[in-house]
Amino acid sequence: MLVELVEAGHILGCCPINVTEVYTGMRPREEAATAAFIASLRYYPISLAAASLAGDLKREHGRKGITLNLGDVIIAAVAIQNQLTLLTDNIKDFPMKDLSLSSFPKG
Repeated sequence: MLVELVEAGHILGCCPINVTEVYTGMRPREEAATAAFIASLRYYPISLAAASLAGDLKREHGRKGITLNLGDVIIAAVAIQNQLTLLTDNIKDFPMKDLSLSSFPKG
């Protein structure tokens, strides 16, 4: 699916949390391919505005009894701040109303 998105003219990106997640799941001997993949993505840092928004989102959802993963909230905030669509196979983890989401098909 990622190849089709790039061929259709979409730019794929990541933030520091995504990089950490990818490296956490890296298998032995995948270092070069992983580094090349990460280098092919547009990089979006966690700005002060995104970090503040992440805190606001986590607090607001917590008040509603919704516990969100801190990493997911930061990823969502970076996407919102940069007006990006977040591609995920875990839509349920991202209930933020201002977030543009797209489902990544499983399988």
